[in-house]
Amino acid sequence: MLRVMTSRNFLTIDDFDIRGKTILLRVDMNSPMDTQGHILDDMRIRSHIATLKDLESAKVVVLAHQSRPGKKDFTTMKPHAHLLSRYLGRQVTYVDDIFGTFAKTQIASMEDGDVIMLENVRFYSEESIERTTAEQANTFMVKKLAPFVDIFLNDAFAVSHRSHLSVVGFTEVLPSGAGRVMEKELISLEKGVKSGERPSVFVLGGAKVDDSLRVTENVLTNGGADRVLLTGVVANVALAASGVNIGKANLDFIKSQGYEDQIERARGLLAKFEDKIGLPKDVALNDNKKRVEAPISELNSDSLPINDIGLETIVDYTNEIQNAKTVVLNGPAGVSEIEDFALGTHEIIKAAIKSDFSIIGGGHISVEVAHLGLEHRFSHISTGGGACIDFLAGEKLPGVEALKVAYNKYQEAKKL
Repeated sequence: MLRVMTSRNFLTIDDFDIRGKTILLRVDMNSPMDTQGHILDDMRIRSHIATLKDLESAKVVVLAHQSRPGKKDFTTMKPHAHLLSRYLGRQVTYVDDIFGTFAKTQIASMEDGDVIMLENVRFYSEESIERTTAEQANTFMVKKLAPFVDIFLNDAFAVSHRSHLSVVGFTEVLPSGAGRVMEKELISLEKGVKSGERPSVFVLGGAKVDDSLRVTENVLTNGGADRVLLTGVVANVALAASGVNIGKANLDFIKSQGYEDQIERARGLLAKFEDKIGLPKDVALNDNKKRVEAPISELNSDSLPINDIGLETIVDYTNEIQNAKTVVLNGPAGVSEIEDFALGTHEIIKAAIKSDFSIIGGGHISVEVAHLGLEHRFSHISTGGGACIDFLAGEKLPGVEALKVAYNKYQEAKKL
């Protein structure tokens, strides 16, 4: 069944003889939806087309989720199957079941080239319980579905930071590997944090301060980056940590988001990596939605909200970014949904495409990349969100670790 063609520590589609096989494919098609159940952004659905096209000679059973219990968009996978059919150019049959008799009958009757999509896996209450892979392998879903399939492929990088049933459970009992989305994520992000050409510059912003500081600590401690340039709320936290009076309005916002304790953490990172962390020289203040430039030296207790990096900082940052060989962007530089404060984010994005290898870490900044029509100019745009942050921060992702264990099992079996 296997014909290993890779030196990586996980198997991919290329390592399997998939012709005539039944493939259980875990994808992430979780999409924003309106109140009528219409999908508003199908980027994640489209991202899996390459994987499905490479599985055309097999029978493919798709596992996916939409939202979570209690949310208004927690619904069936029927609209996703419909859109997937359109993009794939062949019928994707929606099955209103996960592992019951109807689902098993549908799987058993498949022919080569068929694709079916099972119901939202989160309709099954055990799906979202965090357990070990061994415990997940002992669940009803795995016991009921595994006998009907030959190979498990995880193409859902965006949920692989969760030790959920459909992410890790099947890797214990089936030959398992990565789909094309997962493969590209792991190769690209690994290059971004470890093996990319130098100089390597990370630009971290947005409102999730703790995440940005985790990434900063990891890439600077392990030599994954030569410089980290801070923007957004994390820059404000770091400025406060460096002794700048950023103003009561900005400190109050930091406190309201629960990040007051991150000021001390930022102070420690600045002391340890002072020459490797870039801070804004000036900022853009929000005066009734109008942009007001202000140097850091002129900020005081009465300063208006900081909503972007300033013009001088934009020039400095973009010069450093466009001269880098490897660039990783995560999080916007300011309140980019307001036109006057999108300047820093947009200029950083434009600078990043001039580097040899560029990564967008998903989230709000990927929306701005799409707004500028520059998606094709980046080496990689992550589908990950939380999974991408955890990877960049050096955390082990359960879904990825499960694939590594499956690979090691195969290597051991070869020796017998």
